[in-house]
Order: sequence, then C-alpha cells, then structure tokens
Amino acid sequence: MSVVAAYFYRDGRRVEAVTLDEVMPRAVGHGEFVWIGLLEPSEDELRTLQRNFGLHPLAVEDALRAHQLPKLDIYGDQLFVTVRTAHLEDDSILYGETSIFVGANHIISVRHGSTRGHTELRAQLEASPKLLAHGVDYVLHAILDYVVDGYLPIVETIEDQVLVMERRALDEFLTREEVTRLFMLRHQLIKFQRILGPTLEMVRKLVNLDLPCIDHETRPYFNDVLDHVRRVENMVASLRDVLTSVFEIGTLLEQQRQGVITRQLAAWAAILAVPTAIAGVYGMNFKNMPELELQYGYHTVISVIFILCVTLYWRFRQANWL
Repeated sequence: MSVVAAYFYRDGRRVEAVTLDEVMPRAVGHGEFVWIGLLEPSEDELRTLQRNFGLHPLAVEDALRAHQLPKLDIYGDQLFVTVRTAHLEDDSILYGETSIFVGANHIISVRHGSTRGHTELRAQLEASPKLLAHGVDYVLHAILDYVVDGYLPIVETIEDQVLVMERRALDEFLTREEVTRLFMLRHQLIKFQRILGPTLEMVRKLVNLDLPCIDHETRPYFNDVLDHVRRVENMVASLRDVLTSVFEIGTLLEQQRQGVITRQLAAWAAILAVPTAIAGVYGMNFKNMPELELQYGYHTVISVIFILCVTLYWRFRQANWL
C-alpha cells in the first residue's frame, strides 16, 4: 500500500485516520480538512481518489507520469501543484517529484523518487495546531517550504567542494580528473537552474494571484518560500560563476607556469650557447688557426667563456628569468 499517512483534521488537530475509499469522513466544515500522503501510488489508487475527491483527470495523469517541471494549474475550485525534490548523491543531483492536489477541504501529496518523507513535517505541523488550523493552504506552504529547504544543503555542499578545488588551483596544476569534475558540477548546476526557474514562477503565482483555496492570510508564508527560492537561485548563479573562475584561474596559472619554465629554458639555452659557439669555432680542423699556437690560449678562452656565462646569468637573474 502506498498510503504513508491519511488523517482528518479539525481546528489544527488530528482527529482520526481515513481511507482512500471514503468520499469524505463526514460533512466537512470550516477548519476541517483531510491530508493524505502517498508514495508512488498505483493508478487504481489515484483513480479512487479522483472519484472520491473530484480530482481533474489531467492532473491525475500528470501525477501518474511524474515527469513534469514545477508548475501550478487551476482546475475549477481546485489547485494542482508540482514541485521537484532534489538530493545530492556523490557529485550528481538526483531529482524526485511531488504532486499536490489542493481542494477546499483536502490536500493530497503524491511523492515520486523523493528520499525525504513528510513524516517529520507532519509531526512539526501537528505540534503547532494554531498554524495548522489555517487549513490546506498552510499545509501547501509547509510542503513547498520543506522541499525548497532541501535545496540549500545541496548548494552548500557543492560550494564547499568548489572552494577546495579553487584553493588547489592556486597551488598546483589541476588534474584531468579535477577539470572533468568541474565541468560535471557546472552541468549539474545548469540542470538545477532549469528546475529553479519554474519553481520561482510557480511560487510567485501563489503570492500574487487570487487563487482558489489560498487565503490572503497565508500569502506572507508563500512569500517566505519565494525568498528562499530566490536565495537558492542566486547562490547557484554565483556558484556557476565561481566554477568558471576556478577553471579560468587554473588555465591562467598553468599558462603562467609554462611561461616561467619556457623563460628558464631559454635563459639556460642562451648561457650554454656561449661555450658551445666558442668550442665550435675552435673545434674546426683548419690548419692555419693562429690562436692554436698561443701559450695561454686555452686559459684565455676558458676565462672568456666563464665571464660571458656569469654575465648572462646575472642579467637573466635581474630580469627574473632565472
């Protein structure tokens, strides 16, 4: 059975458990609602809920497929909200989906692929009956806030990893594996931004539009969720810039180190060229070479080579080539 929890609430307090086969547990009045939580339900279970709660068939189809971007649909006096959950596994961001049916006196959440259940959230809400007494719109806010709060640890973890690589890039060459990891993390953040954009738009509608099942008193709560989404989106955008800068810094430092090595090699080549050239001249086997008969010719040539090499070394040191 995919039903995680299904309860009837009155004035913010749990009254009793309900089943999917009940059309309604009783004549639902003000301050009374049903909250049903499902995990990867079967089609039969969703069709049962469709009949008992008057859910729109298009919304039911979307909840079954579970391949939707975050969105908000209005079907008469009911809302259908889709939000994407996310969690980090190794260096990959894995996504799930939570679909939420909201009516005047019922809220039904359908989770697919999410590692974070709503048991803890339900317990927190039940511990605050005054807030839970607001009804289904407050529960909707709580679910969205719970999902969005799960985004922040993902971004913070990736940020810590990127900062470590940034410090390493300043000290030594980035390995091929690290460069590949940088590109993979950047790819993951681009995909994450594609989720955050529609999420921001969906929450903005909950804040600004007159919608069924949403009271004006709960709009500040949705505005708080909107602020959280904006914060995460700004962090992801900044982190993408940091990833780009880490790669650019690594490339520039590598070019700089290669330039230093090239200058050092050129300097030593120039120094070694002096004795090579002089020795090359005197290595020629011509018969008439006057210097070959000098008594101190060898010592003179060695001294000239030494002086020239020392002079070149000093000049290259002055130019910071050595």
